Amino acid sequence: MSLRICILETDVLRPELVDQYTGYGRMFESLFSRQPIPAEFVVHNVMQGDYPPDDERFDAYLITGSKADSFGTDPWIATLKTYLLARYERGDKLLGVCFGHQLLALLLGGKTERAAQGWGVGVHHYNLAPAKPWMTPAVDTLKLLISHQDQVTALPEGATVIASSEFCQFAAYHINDQVLCFQGHPEFIHDYSRTLLDIRQDSLGEQVYSKGIASLEEDHHGTAVAEWMMRFVANRPQVA
Repeated sequence: MSLRICILETDVLRPELVDQYTGYGRMFESLFSRQPIPAEFVVHNVMQGDYPPDDERFDAYLITGSKADSFGTDPWIATLKTYLLARYERGDKLLGVCFGHQLLALLLGGKTERAAQGWGVGVHHYNLAPAKPWMTPAVDTLKLLISHQDQVTALPEGATVIASSEFCQFAAYHINDQVLCFQGHPEFIHDYSRTLLDIRQDSLGEQVYSKGIASLEEDHHGTAVAEWMMRFVANRPQVA
């Protein structure tokens, strides 16, 4: 039986990228097709006000990345926060990536802000906490493509860090068996990251840009993280 995942898309791609990449929802669908756990996906662009019907049920809701700030005051962000809090209080499983990772931390009592460290780009390395049962396949050091200038700077109560680095202390966390979030982008591919770097070259500065481009020689663990997410969703808590 397939898992049913609702992807809440929180951005639209730049016009020059749409033909090749469509949108973040499509990028996640492509990513999850490369992991072994059967799943089907429904994409709703909440930035454009599109939400699933109230009576439709999913095994989890995934909140994508966005150019917007998670601490922004845009009306669509306020609407999304209300929606996600209702899902959380109902006991639904929530997955967050980049903007989604930050928004859920903020919504559930943590803090998110513009990072003093500046932009994080390219392939980044993270140290992992002792693996949870759903963190299969195992990796020694997590590597993910990143593109962010905001960070979670305080976690919600009850959150457990599972990936961190000197640059990004709270790079991935979970809250019990209900919330799982990653600052990095498992759905990104190297060509997309390279295009973003080229678009932002002037604003990044030559040092950050060059280091980011050089890092793209490395592989990353996006497919492994996709499997972790689906195992997290499929995992049912044991009842005493």
